[in-house]
Amino acid sequence: MKVLLIGSGGREHAIAWKLSQSKDVNSIYVSPGNVGTESIKKCCNILLDSHEELLSFVKDNKIDLTIVGPEQPLVDGLVDLFKKNKLAIFGPTKKAAQLEGSKIFSKDFMQRFGVKTANYKTFTDPFSAFSYVKNTRFPIVIKASGLAAGKGVEICKNLKAAENTITRFMIDGAFKNAGKTIVIEEFLTGVEASIVCVTDGKIMVPLISAQDHKTIFENNKGANTGGMGAVCPNRHFTKEVMNDFIKNIMKPTLKGIQKLKLDFHGFLFFGLMITKQGCKCLEYNVRMGDPECQSIVPLMNFDLLKMIHLTLKNKLNQFKFSWKREVCINVVMVSKGYPGAFTKGAKISIKGKQLIFYAGTINKQSELLTNGGRVLSVIATANNITKARTKVYNAIENVQFDGAHYRKDIGLQ
Repeated sequence: MKVLLIGSGGREHAIAWKLSQSKDVNSIYVSPGNVGTESIKKCCNILLDSHEELLSFVKDNKIDLTIVGPEQPLVDGLVDLFKKNKLAIFGPTKKAAQLEGSKIFSKDFMQRFGVKTANYKTFTDPFSAFSYVKNTRFPIVIKASGLAAGKGVEICKNLKAAENTITRFMIDGAFKNAGKTIVIEEFLTGVEASIVCVTDGKIMVPLISAQDHKTIFENNKGANTGGMGAVCPNRHFTKEVMNDFIKNIMKPTLKGIQKLKLDFHGFLFFGLMITKQGCKCLEYNVRMGDPECQSIVPLMNFDLLKMIHLTLKNKLNQFKFSWKREVCINVVMVSKGYPGAFTKGAKISIKGKQLIFYAGTINKQSELLTNGGRVLSVIATANNITKARTKVYNAIENVQFDGAHYRKDIGLQ
């Protein structure tokens, strides 16, 4: 079978790495891919800039399956185009992708179908937002409604911080059009959790829980990032929490997808807060999370390709999931300055053998160089979290580049 995988991050490297282990996969084309994907024997990186180029490539090369890694092509309707041409593609349609592409759509969806979430208000006018925050109780959470690469969320502890965030999002255009509309919601106290589900529209199956670490510094300090690391499974996601999640979040979400007749064959990521009042949904992502994916995939004790194939055939109920009884930790190493303006072109030195999923990297004149904010993920698994932490941080000592930064508390929370 020939597969096309779309994306260039650590998530896509992890997915390609897992797919390559399937005996049914002959070749994997990754567009645009990265240093990691091009190193996999069955993989070949290709550069296709537009949806039309992707479509032509799939037709001309008789690709059997396309998998979309990042959110932007989904929100832009790539799945709709492929379905119109009767091509197999894993991911939700443009309408269904609004669950991530529009915070307003997703919050209204949660409210309509009884998904437990934080109280919220939406604003399209900054002056209405300024008026609202003058009479609210802090802290509050302000979110850009559109896609912002995981950075469009601010926890505001006082009025000044709220006004600055509204100005930055809605007036200054920090995220261009993505921040012109915002959601202001109550601040929830608890423990964050991530859980990815897979759905064929008829049933939805939760995979294994994870815990993302969003802020740039230890102990949840500093600016939000696209993710500084993850641990899987999440020790706080107990059987009791899972039951609460299924009853009050997952099942109502599936009901909403079915009621609105959303065409959804793919991964649905739930960002959660485990509070004293139970599990509440913070957000949806319509694809695997990054960095969660890099800690989930190594624990899969099943054929990912077969799972995707049965999902597209509306036969997900026939698939048997199996997981390694281990803990996996992913620590992300980032460039100096990230998540703000960051440097590129630092030489990366790697000694020994460790599992690494690459992201913002490039090969230039036989040298491995940094080429993005989140550079790479160092991965380790063990039979308990203490051993996994020891392994991953020992491995990181063998990976060096100028200005490298990483959090030292992944898995401690």
